[in-house]
Amino acid sequence: MKLVLTLLAGFVFCSAILPNQDDELAKSIERGKGIYAENCITCHMGAGEGVSGTFPPLAKADYLIKTPEKAIHAIKFGLKGKIQVNGIEFNNAMPNPNLGNDEIADVMNYIQNSWGNSSGKKIVSEKMVEEVKEK
Repeated sequence: MKLVLTLLAGFVFCSAILPNQDDELAKSIERGKGIYAENCITCHMGAGEGVSGTFPPLAKADYLIKTPEKAIHAIKFGLKGKIQVNGIEFNNAMPNPNLGNDEIADVMNYIQNSWGNSSGKKIVSEKMVEEVKEK
């Protein structure tokens, strides 16, 4: 009987928590799509393909998946200097778009779940963005 109650409690807990995270991620992605359209699309293009030799792609970008904290830092503070994305070196400047931590989390969630990218349903939170400090 204890096993049945434990399993039932686990099922209720999981069904209450997991859909909420998926729903929260979906809402964040939708907000991030608008932020991307306002701030990022000019350089990184509509499908995240970037501009060859000038602006790195965000679509299927190893830089985002392997080092999300570096991507958060770039959005939060801007970026100057060399970076490597998918084996190609880029050396340009990205200005600080002056977004709030919540907006950065939303745009990261959008980027990490678009154009062939997958975060594995891991959500970037405002707290995670807040913890990234300028070097």
